[in-house]
Amino acid sequence: MRIFERLSENALTQVLHLGLTQQLKLKPIQERRLPDPIAGHAYALYLHVPFCESLCPYCSFNRFLMNETQARRYFDLLRQEMEMTAALGYQFNTLYIGGGTPTVLPEELAKTIDLARALFDIREVSCETNPNHLTADKLAHLAGRVDRLSVGIQSFDDGLLAKMNRLETLGNGRQLMADIASAVGAVPVLNIDLIFNLPTQSEESLRRDLRMALESGANQITYYPLMAAPGTLHSMEKTMGVYSAGAEKAYYEIIYDMLSPHLPASSAWTFSEQSVSMIDEYIVDYGEHVGLGSGSFSYLDGTLYANSFSLSDYETMIHNKQAPLLGIHPYGRYQQMCYDFLMNFFGLEMARAKFEQRFGLPIELALPIEMSFMLVNGGFDTYNREKVTLSRRGRYLMIVMMREFFSGVNLLREQARGVLKACQQTSSPASVTLPVR
Repeated sequence: MRIFERLSENALTQVLHLGLTQQLKLKPIQERRLPDPIAGHAYALYLHVPFCESLCPYCSFNRFLMNETQARRYFDLLRQEMEMTAALGYQFNTLYIGGGTPTVLPEELAKTIDLARALFDIREVSCETNPNHLTADKLAHLAGRVDRLSVGIQSFDDGLLAKMNRLETLGNGRQLMADIASAVGAVPVLNIDLIFNLPTQSEESLRRDLRMALESGANQITYYPLMAAPGTLHSMEKTMGVYSAGAEKAYYEIIYDMLSPHLPASSAWTFSEQSVSMIDEYIVDYGEHVGLGSGSFSYLDGTLYANSFSLSDYETMIHNKQAPLLGIHPYGRYQQMCYDFLMNFFGLEMARAKFEQRFGLPIELALPIEMSFMLVNGGFDTYNREKVTLSRRGRYLMIVMMREFFSGVNLLREQARGVLKACQQTSSPASVTLPVR
């Protein structure tokens, strides 16, 4: 049985990797403008702040070393982009702010959140930060503005932190614990992000991280598998060691066993207190979202829109009152159904009526291969006319799928970053376009 499971997981990884590599391609956009909102659709808002005090070797997000003058100008541009989006008629209930490190300039972040609340019907705000930003002055800017604060810990292991270029800038495991303790109670939801299956990570190190996470006082823990992008693989392996997915499943089982008795699973990789409903992956609750800022993505009516990764390009287009779009990726009907399958089951269950209402078919007829694979592999727990929920086995299969999905998105980032390099070699960066694919 274990051999069959391993073969299934390897086959799933290979099929998804091959499919996403071939399919996820950015195409040139004809008009630098987001489409108008569709009546009755619910949208989430994502803001990207691409500045960091140090650059982690495994990260493929759009990010730059912190420059205060540049960052202040960027926040002002981001607020202008929000106003342009509001003028199109978009409305949002949820705001997620990621990066980078959004809290590099807390007063600018506060002004940005305040404007978002003034422009839109924002009811909940989630924001990412680093543990060294959990200071009294920075938390004072977030109190009353941020409902969920997600702290990038990654590991409490000093050896791993050193390899990730985080020990010197953020402190050792003991310091990280003290930082988290200082933020308990400052916001309603305190989440800590950790990574498992890091190169050279041992089972002993993972168990120690888990014990410390449970003792930290955080009321939510998100445990991501390492998702290495081809563009960051070389730099990551130089500092952290060779990546392998070999221990991933065993490590996930340890995580599930140690966390779920204390914090019930709220997604395939997030564990929360019963009263907590917000999670990192806002795309689970909102099928469509608008991403603003350099390096962000929007998913609207079956099409993925990518914003420019060039800060100078971004500034030029905002000044010209254009959406700072670099390219698009239209999803076909089958891809849209797969995306819906992935997001719903990542949130642990699929409401049949909702899927059928959107696509006009029962999910078994719409995605027979995918549903058969999950059934044969024991991926479902509840399976009735109203809904389908995941079994413990199914939750790990979703880890594999989401790992490959986000690795595919990282390929899109690398395409955009390739254009950014070309922009830096020309005197007219705004004129650089993607090749037709």
